[in-house]
Amino acid sequence: MTAPEPDVSIVVPIYNEFDNLPELVERIDAAMRMQPLSYELIAVDDGSTDGSAQRLRELAATRPWLRAVCLVRNYGQSSALQAGFDRVRGRYVVTLDADLQNEPGDIPLLLERLETDPSVDMISGWRKNRQDKALSRRLPSVLANRLISRVTQVQLHDYGCALKAYRRPIIERIRLYGELHRFIPSLARDAGARIAEVPVRHHARTRGVSKYGIDRTFRVILDLIFMVFFMRFRQRPLHAFGGLGLWLATPGMLILAWLLVQKLLGADIGGRPLLFAGVLLVLMGMQFIAVGLVGELLTRIYYESGGGHQYYAHEYGALAQALTTPSSDGQAQAPSAPARSTVLP
Repeated sequence: MTAPEPDVSIVVPIYNEFDNLPELVERIDAAMRMQPLSYELIAVDDGSTDGSAQRLRELAATRPWLRAVCLVRNYGQSSALQAGFDRVRGRYVVTLDADLQNEPGDIPLLLERLETDPSVDMISGWRKNRQDKALSRRLPSVLANRLISRVTQVQLHDYGCALKAYRRPIIERIRLYGELHRFIPSLARDAGARIAEVPVRHHARTRGVSKYGIDRTFRVILDLIFMVFFMRFRQRPLHAFGGLGLWLATPGMLILAWLLVQKLLGADIGGRPLLFAGVLLVLMGMQFIAVGLVGELLTRIYYESGGGHQYYAHEYGALAQALTTPSSDGQAQAPSAPARSTVLP
């Protein structure tokens, strides 16, 4: 059987939210009935151990617009979101958490902005009046938001708000691994998204247990290091590793050159610690440069084999429309272009 494609796909990752699921589904349904767009709800259970998967299947049995996706084990929030993204069919994609701290009634607000403002590709929610009372949640969030905004140059007040809305082509351009769900706005901007931020409501958790703690701050820092490399050097790894290698090898070579002069003048340099430091710096520098060269080769193989897109672009005008053909994802794409190109009149 085939079902007509909805206008909106709502993706909700779920982990041990047994008590919240019935109210969550009903509140999303009530909110979506208040606006004209058709919708589907893709609820992804991430290997829950409290019976959430069974309850989700029961809810889906009586609701044709609800798709229950049950992962075989707990993979993490990023993988759960990606499982939902792989199944979306709507023109717009909305995400929110299952703990009912996000307000489903705000979904039409985000969709209306996407419908009426063609200059925006992604709407990110801003929990302006957060109801989390625990300092272990609020303080790391504030620090992480400032740090991520500063490093990625995507200025948002609230990276951690799960309530977001996207145009579907943006979702199709990004892939989530590890715990990169925290950096979706940065990944979306890298894929060409124009991002806006709007205040949304936030509620205190009334059922279930929070899955976040102070230890998340350290994971954010590690993921941020990866994001900096990914956004700046993924197409030129030699600049990252080779640059670091030159910074190490250059002073090492200068040290060895100076010691060589000393040796020629008759000085004994065999037991000097400076000799070992110079050799170590040169060897470390050459290793980093070698890693950069290997990275460059892997990058070339990846892109030239069709594994990814080097860039995204918009084309305008009648000639562009005449020279392009529809791609499998519904966008217009030039047959000879190495990356997706959206044609706009």
